[in-house]
Amino acid sequence: MGDARLGSRLKEVRTEAGLTQAELAERAGVSRKTINTVENGVFVPSTLLALGLARALDRTVEQLFFLTD
Repeated sequence: MGDARLGSRLKEVRTEAGLTQAELAERAGVSRKTINTVENGVFVPSTLLALGLARALDRTVEQLFFLTD
């Protein structure tokens, strides 16, 4: 894996779904700040959080997050 980093389409998918950060946070059971830090690449979500976000947006984890080289 070396220098692979986590890429995120969370903001893009959330906006397409017409949700604010606060609305997604409520659906996923986390704080708005958590959504903000994940979207900005400050925080790498745990597996549990990634699965919860995917469920809240009716997407797969792979549709939200990907590895970059």
